[in-house]
Amino acid sequence: MNGAISRVGVVALALIGALIVGTTYWQAWAAPGLADKRENAVQRVAQFTIERGKIFAADGKTVLATNVKRKANGQTLYFRRYPAGRLASHVVGYSTQVRSRAGLEQSMNDFLTGSNANLTTVVDTRVDKLLGRHVVGNDVVTTLDARAQRAALKALGRRCGAVVALEPSTGRVLAMASTPGYDPNLIEGHYNRAIQAQADCPANRRAPLLNRATAGLFVPGSTFKVVTAAAALESGRFSMATTFYDPGYCEEYGKHVNNYDTSSPFGTIDFLSAMRYSVNSYFCNLGKALGPGAIVDEMKDFGFYSLPPLETPEDERRVSALYKRGEPFTPKDSSQVDPGRLAFGQAELAVTPMQMAMVAAAVANRGVVMRPHLVDRVVGPDGGTVTKAKREALGRAMSATNASNIARMMEAVVSGGTGTAAAIPGVRVAGKTGTAETGVEGRNMTAFITFAPVEAPRVAIAVMLENQNGTGGTTAAPIAKQVMQALLRRP
Repeated sequence: MNGAISRVGVVALALIGALIVGTTYWQAWAAPGLADKRENAVQRVAQFTIERGKIFAADGKTVLATNVKRKANGQTLYFRRYPAGRLASHVVGYSTQVRSRAGLEQSMNDFLTGSNANLTTVVDTRVDKLLGRHVVGNDVVTTLDARAQRAALKALGRRCGAVVALEPSTGRVLAMASTPGYDPNLIEGHYNRAIQAQADCPANRRAPLLNRATAGLFVPGSTFKVVTAAAALESGRFSMATTFYDPGYCEEYGKHVNNYDTSSPFGTIDFLSAMRYSVNSYFCNLGKALGPGAIVDEMKDFGFYSLPPLETPEDERRVSALYKRGEPFTPKDSSQVDPGRLAFGQAELAVTPMQMAMVAAAVANRGVVMRPHLVDRVVGPDGGTVTKAKREALGRAMSATNASNIARMMEAVVSGGTGTAAAIPGVRVAGKTGTAETGVEGRNMTAFITFAPVEAPRVAIAVMLENQNGTGGTTAAPIAKQVMQALLRRP
């Protein structure tokens, strides 16, 4: 009898121990994990009882994201709607029940739901909860100019590519358009329709959900000559008077590296003319003389090798750099990268339109690189400002004198060189074309970077396109012109 009682006691103690361990595990260690799971039904429903803040364009009137109310099981739920449709879909992103979030809807979620740590927001949110009122989030006002955004999308049309426009003196993102795009209203219930993009690019590269402006990698071609020019002038070894002899090609490792246009060698040519006519051999010789180290150092001064510090999610941004096996790499010497080809934007270079817009903006801003930003301010439900963006310099890429010299070269590109398609009557426009061969006959990556007015820059733009039958001057420059006109309000 005593043995049986002892056995029952042991089992009882074991069960109590298991209960204690189990309770401790689920309450102390497993609870945070459970709360974080997206499939947690309670939490998923709770987030839709919050009236998310709206998202606006810079004018504070163009609504990019709002809510619709629905009743379900006696509760009022709020679901997202995007009145502007595709206008800024890659910037705004989406917030859904099934497919989570993207864009500013993800990265600004705390502000939009009133759960950010700002003191005013914390107090207002807790008062609402105590009084049993539904929580209203903060509104987000972006820096996007709705008119320029429409102009960019219209100009891009069915092309595969992106446009980024910045205000050089502040870093405000005035336009950010990526094509093909998508309608965020379709993500929740009609996802397959949302990703059926119609665009003039290979079917396996359409990727309409990809923000090509910040996460699309392009070969910059000759637009990169602006970075090489800055490296050369900053080195002190070269000046505007520096000449090289152009036979129509540059010899590197015993092979000819031809100019893109091989019809007419220029002979002895100076720096300004080499930029105006985009002479590869001149920049190839600069690259060989500088070596890759000086060029890469200058790249880093412009912001290459770092994620652009935007407010969008990190996984929606890519680093611009030299790439090897899918990862950025810094070459130790000329044995790891061809300095001649690097100098005119080929080699293993891969860049985003955002980064190249930052290059143009730095030249326009007398050599200073400003932090780009998409959010102008966050506004509370009472209309008060919760937070506002401040101007912030990331660093200096070149001296003001060298920036002025490069601006003069870039102006020559538009006034009488390879970028005349970007000329605007009555406006001094600076620019640089880029054309990168892809290895497929007649198919190029093309680009154009620009800023204006030269004497008092208000806008800097980068346009980058895939799968083009033409040059940067014929395909990308006209797009930049249309966006520039919209921002400068010029006919």
